[in-house]
Amino acid sequence: MGQTGRRVEGPRCIAIVGPFGSGKTTLLEALLARTGAINKFGSVASGGSVGDGSQEARAHQMSVEANIAETDFMGDTYTFIDCPGSVEFQFESLPALSAVDLVIVVCEPDEKKIPALQVILKQLEERNIPRILFLNKMDKCTTRVRELVEAFQQASNTPLLLRQIPIWKGEQVIGSIDLALERAFMYQEHAPSQLIDMSTDDQEREWEARYSMLETLSDHDDKLMEMLLEDMEPSKEQVFADLVAEMRKGQVMPVLIGAAEQESGVLRLLKVLRHEGLGVTYTADRLGCPDMPNGEPVLQVMKSIHTSHGGKLSISRVLKGKVTDGDIFYAANGEEIGRVSGLFHVQGQKTVKDSGAEAGEVIALGKLDNAHTGITLTTAKEGIDPLDAFEIPSPVYAMAVRPKEHRDEVKLHATLQKLAEEDPSLIIEQNQDSSETILRGQGEMHLRVALERLEGKYSINIDSHIPAIPYKETIRKGVTVRGRHKKQSGGHGQFGDVVIDIKPLERGEGFQFSETITGGVVPKQYFGSVENGIRDALVKGSLGFEVVDLAANLSDGSYHTVDSSDQAFRSAGTLAMREGLPQCSPVLLEPIMNVKIAVPNDVTAKVNTIVAGRRGQLMGYDARPGWEGWDVVESLMPQSEISDLIIELRSISAGVASFEATFNHMQELTGRQADLVLEAAKEEG
Repeated sequence: MGQTGRRVEGPRCIAIVGPFGSGKTTLLEALLARTGAINKFGSVASGGSVGDGSQEARAHQMSVEANIAETDFMGDTYTFIDCPGSVEFQFESLPALSAVDLVIVVCEPDEKKIPALQVILKQLEERNIPRILFLNKMDKCTTRVRELVEAFQQASNTPLLLRQIPIWKGEQVIGSIDLALERAFMYQEHAPSQLIDMSTDDQEREWEARYSMLETLSDHDDKLMEMLLEDMEPSKEQVFADLVAEMRKGQVMPVLIGAAEQESGVLRLLKVLRHEGLGVTYTADRLGCPDMPNGEPVLQVMKSIHTSHGGKLSISRVLKGKVTDGDIFYAANGEEIGRVSGLFHVQGQKTVKDSGAEAGEVIALGKLDNAHTGITLTTAKEGIDPLDAFEIPSPVYAMAVRPKEHRDEVKLHATLQKLAEEDPSLIIEQNQDSSETILRGQGEMHLRVALERLEGKYSINIDSHIPAIPYKETIRKGVTVRGRHKKQSGGHGQFGDVVIDIKPLERGEGFQFSETITGGVVPKQYFGSVENGIRDALVKGSLGFEVVDLAANLSDGSYHTVDSSDQAFRSAGTLAMREGLPQCSPVLLEPIMNVKIAVPNDVTAKVNTIVAGRRGQLMGYDARPGWEGWDVVESLMPQSEISDLIIELRSISAGVASFEATFNHMQELTGRQADLVLEAAKEEG
């Protein structure tokens, strides 16, 4: 139903999001069961659900990727995208949310979920996506719903609009009252709710709650405000028109109630989606989707997957036009992406082939190898600019990986690229200094699932460990040393003789080479070779690490007219440094990071304790801009203390803490900590 009073028709796309454990995948199952898409309601716990069908999701009993399923309800097609609730996998939802018409935010009646709910709602508010809050697990609720909504309001910048209230029998919720319809429904387990008459007490509660709902709606409707002031009853049509218009504009967030596991409240939810939900025309307008010159289709790629047999699938929402198998697609600046080979509808882990798709449908495009998640596509040769953008969150956990079998090294590299295509929040880095392949991601479970896919789906056995810390070493005092390289083995010999003055530099100045040769005792042509030899020695100093922040001056030496050469003087430079560096009071340097930790402010004091316990220096904290009730704690912390920091931070913050770390400086490391580093390096070396 739009502002004209007409219901939106055509295919819809709806995301299901919410904090971890709130029952999103169970709600998807209930929606599919209620609409007849599946014959039997499958339990997530028993592994029988359409969602969470991957081996990794079943093993951990949690969503680790977006689940997609289609169903029909009263003549309309709905594609539901069930997004992971764990903060470690929430990136899955970002590209999917770009092209959805509406979001169902699922939350259980537990105030401990408020920080996680706030993180999710913040994303939706920033992207102006219409949303409904579904209070799930009402069968376990012991708190008045209005009190819950008041508590949850701190997570939302948009007013929460209580659309239904529960019917209680003792301490048990047995049904709901729809405040817009003014009707009461009694829940029937795994069956449609039964329309019932309201008791006198429920009627009084309904009048009070309905008036509160109308008051909130009247904040954006002067006509309704006047009617309420004059004690006039608005028509149902006007109430529904306001509900739709204000939800669409992000002025209110309607709150519905139910219990997905019993399918309670699910039919009412479906009817709200049908009569008040928005369609693809609105979504295309929200994204600023242009009309193409000849009516060519426009698609938004929401997710990429690599199947075992069918190659790559680009799951996309058709925003405008019609797609047919064999179409050639273009992206920004007319870049040709390729010809689609196969169109498929997705139902959990299964796919069903089709010949075409119209505006509003979600379709998987086969073998578009150059299409990436988040890209906007069209068949118009001039291409199309991206309609939406999202930031990849900063990684907070890292792991170095290598195949157990040497023969799998090439396969590993190719497979990691596939994993990163499916999950752009998985960052792959080749560290040249340590010769490590490093995976960076959103947490320990995020990377664990990636390794399970490498081993399960792609049959690559993996060794993993914490990435090496880039320790360096430097010197505390100067010395003058001679390096002489002399060799005679028949014919021309080798001769190079240098005197090097070594002295420390300020932190961060790197390496400086100079020469003060007089009288040509070392010919100018060999200066470069001496410098190269010195640099060779700095690769691994007397402590076993790269040497930095020192100066070397070539001050004296001698040469032989026949036996001297570039290589001889290079070797002399190396010998001088290897003899001199141990005499310069070498000391270990460790990298210090600037770490900004974002947490709800009720745990800020605990963060300060964590920072101190990890040899960190607290720099201060401040309110997080735009995040009510959150702080940002800034500190300087050794890189070696950050590897598992996110695990401890999330354990104190209901799983919502995050941090960003950037290199700040190198700092001397002495005492027991330095001894441990040197012992470990000796064992490895």
